[in-house]
Amino acid sequence: MKARQLAEREGTPDAYLRLRVVAGGCSGFEYVFGWEREPRAADVVVEGPDGAQVFIDPKSLPFVDGTELDYDTALLSKGFVLNNPNAKSTCGCGSSFSV
Repeated sequence: MKARQLAEREGTPDAYLRLRVVAGGCSGFEYVFGWEREPRAADVVVEGPDGAQVFIDPKSLPFVDGTELDYDTALLSKGFVLNNPNAKSTCGCGSSFSV
């Protein structure tokens, strides 16, 4: 998974991806990504290919449950891409959504 490669490139090969949803963005909610070495006590840990893990806090989980996470390697739009079945609409940049 691209997340493992990115963590290694950031110099934190033992870190995993954290996905949070916060109020904001042009559509009402936005995704926030970060790196953490260990999940928090209440986190849901989603296992991906190649030992990749994504930590999701309980408040964010209802907003992203069922979401597919991918990575776009296009020159102009490089970054994580979320296919979120819970989103009623998204903004043009893809990092903000409404439910």
